[in-house]
Amino acid sequence: MKLNIIAVGRPPAGPLRDAIAEYEKRAARYWPLEVIEVRAEPARSRSPDEVKRLEGQRLLERATGTLVALDERGRSMTTDAFAKWLTERRDRAEDTTFVIGGAFGLDAVVRDRASVVLSISPWTLPHEMARLLLAEQVYRAGTIQRGEPYHKGS
Repeated sequence: MKLNIIAVGRPPAGPLRDAIAEYEKRAARYWPLEVIEVRAEPARSRSPDEVKRLEGQRLLERATGTLVALDERGRSMTTDAFAKWLTERRDRAEDTTFVIGGAFGLDAVVRDRASVVLSISPWTLPHEMARLLLAEQVYRAGTIQRGEPYHKGS
């Protein structure tokens, strides 16, 4: 199993980018993780729909295996259910790619192609925050799967 996170843009320098990098590094201890950043489309002379379409194409070009789109309209999972779901994918050697849209979100084509549309929160979040939360939950899923003490349970 290979686990990919493909995100639009690179987080700006600062504490949020540092936190993302830290949790992606931690998650990579548990899962064969690759993080790919695709170029954000400048919105100066384009409509939000055009920006989403172009960024969506870039995301889909890099996606492999089962596509999981992060979107607030998706289904939610508890932490334990997410850990179990990831472990099942690993046990079946299913490559999985999580995609995170840019400032305007994901194009409908990306959501339609996804096998799973997953909500981290019903709130609309900055895409960098969604990336941090995903990385933390992937890390936490690894600790749950190995029975390590990071996860305190519910």
